[in-house]
Order: sequence, then C-alpha cells, then structure tokens
Amino acid sequence: MASQTKNISIRMDADLKTQADALFSELGMNLSTAFNIFVRQSLREGKIPFDISLSQPNKETIAAMLEAERIAKDPSVKGYNDLDELFAYLKK
Repeated sequence: MASQTKNISIRMDADLKTQADALFSELGMNLSTAFNIFVRQSLREGKIPFDISLSQPNKETIAAMLEAERIAKDPSVKGYNDLDELFAYLKK
C-alpha cells in the first residue's frame, strides 16, 4: 500500500533556514528529509531525540574555534608534526 503524504508549513527565521539548508545539503538531504528523520526518531523514542539545554559555547569560544579553523586551513601558517618539532622551533 502506497503511503500518502501531506504538506505542512513551518515558519522559520530566514537565516536559520539558510543555515539548515546548507547543513542538510552537506549531509546529502534537504530540510524536508531532515524534518521527517526528526519526526520518525521522535516517534521511535517517544520523546525529542536529543537533549535540549543551554550549554552552548559563548561568543568568545565560538570566535576562537572559527579562528582555529581559519588557521588550520591557511597554507601560509607553519604546521608541526609533533610537540618536539614545535618546541625545537620555539627555542630558536
């Protein structure tokens, strides 16, 4: 028996939708598929399938993480294979 689908409408901040679309695209799906996964998992577990909390990094930590990511991708930044190599460089 073929399943029947229904359209639903979700109101979401435009920037939030853009970010979600980008994330789910990288994961190989669209927002509709991600939402369906969320609902199916919620039904399986009988709850929201993740913890809801306020434990998010603060702005300073997020900025540091973004800076570290930028540095890691910058080919002009010298990298080291181990701590001995780093300390040898620092002693110069």
